[in-house]
Amino acid sequence: MSGASTSGGIRAALSYCVQQVRNYDYHHYLCLLELPPNMRKSAFALRAFNIETAKAMDVASDPKIGLMRLLWWQEAIDKIFSNKLIEHPVAQALSSVISEHKVSKSWLKRSVEARINDAQREVTDIPKTIEELEQYAEDTMSTILYSTLQAGGIKSTTADHAASHIGKASGLLLLLKSLPYHASRNRHFPYIPIKVAEKHGLLVNQGGQSEIRLDSREELCGAVFEMASVANAHLQKARQLAGTVPAEACPVLLPAVPTQVILDTLSHVKFDVFDPRLTRGILGVSPLWFQLKLKWCSWRGQY
Repeated sequence: MSGASTSGGIRAALSYCVQQVRNYDYHHYLCLLELPPNMRKSAFALRAFNIETAKAMDVASDPKIGLMRLLWWQEAIDKIFSNKLIEHPVAQALSSVISEHKVSKSWLKRSVEARINDAQREVTDIPKTIEELEQYAEDTMSTILYSTLQAGGIKSTTADHAASHIGKASGLLLLLKSLPYHASRNRHFPYIPIKVAEKHGLLVNQGGQSEIRLDSREELCGAVFEMASVANAHLQKARQLAGTVPAEACPVLLPAVPTQVILDTLSHVKFDVFDPRLTRGILGVSPLWFQLKLKWCSWRGQY
């Protein structure tokens, strides 16, 4: 293959990644546009990889097919780091990024393995504690931020620490936001831990198995508030580190902005995840307002 055709193939792969992020993760698409141009290629490839693994179970008509897709990605990561060609645009874009920048294989593996473990859970297998969900959020969301920082050549323990908290906050809130979807799909709330559900009177025993009630809106709001409070604590911890985070890391940490927007919108609807206002605009707010807030934070070097 000639150099020109190889270059054209990589450009097409990167264009595909950008389009995927724009279509399926618009608030993060807007965040990535605030990155310096030299960091966008790796950021879009990594975020597109996250989309591929995140939606694997949702787009499959059969859960087994979704799981096979995740297992394919697990194997693909090994091939990418062994310089083997894979005919998939996101894999090609990742391969190009990894050839140019240092990105830890362990973080990408951690992300897809967390998705695999989640996919292999039975619908009735409810997490016991919120700490389990925090770990899942770090494995799937924080790892993308770690990788983006690393690809940008940013070596900072403080930035990694902030990324950990932002990823956990973002992951927890996106799980909460997905509850109506899962309830409509399989009549279960798979992301409310047993301890939280029990505390708020949502846990019932059906045929020897623990299940979470779908018919108690007020108690559900209480459980969502408790989990959102944990996410808020992570966001505040990330912002307490802002004074010692290198300036070049702040654009990578801009996903803290949409995370705060979700928190504010949840608060506005009194933590009712079924309120239709949550689905309006971008994360429940007008697109113009969201973009202005993002631009303001970016311009001030905040997150």
